[in-house]
Amino acid sequence: MAIEAWYMDESDEDPRLPHHRHPKEFVSSDHLAGLGVLYWHLNPKDYENDEELQKIRQARGYNYMDLLDLCPEKVQNYEEKLKNFYTEHIHADEEIRYCLEGSGYFDVRDKDDDWIRIWVKAGDLIILPAGIYHRFTLDTNNYTKLMRLFVGEPVWTAYNRPQEDHPARKDYTKSLTEKVGVALEAH
Repeated sequence: MAIEAWYMDESDEDPRLPHHRHPKEFVSSDHLAGLGVLYWHLNPKDYENDEELQKIRQARGYNYMDLLDLCPEKVQNYEEKLKNFYTEHIHADEEIRYCLEGSGYFDVRDKDDDWIRIWVKAGDLIILPAGIYHRFTLDTNNYTKLMRLFVGEPVWTAYNRPQEDHPARKDYTKSLTEKVGVALEAH
């Protein structure tokens, strides 16, 4: 099963709607990987015993994990929290989320500063690289249960845009330039 992702329209309508461009412009997992976004599809019903999840955690050093039920009934100040998640920001570290139930959208900026919407559903594990501009919102189902993974102690510090001088943003931007340079040299 592949992740679903597409370029977003510029509408100010409810962010929980899909926001497809017309005509629709889907984005491949290879395109996302070129931006540093990694993806796996795992078995969310057996995450406690999933050997593939354990291999990913071990290989990438994710030694801390917690679970987050995100819905109006379970989160204090739900609307405020959702608004904060939807504010464009970066992190100094990777953002790793594994959707165990429900669904939601991670939006990431591409190299041209356009929004790509990534629809995560049960079984989708996504890793956003440090320094990528992104945001999150639920879809119209208004529910998701996410596993959050971290290297070491959890850090949830978001740095709202603009952050062009932040070390993580500089490293991220440099990594994109180097990838482009390598591809050009191969021709």
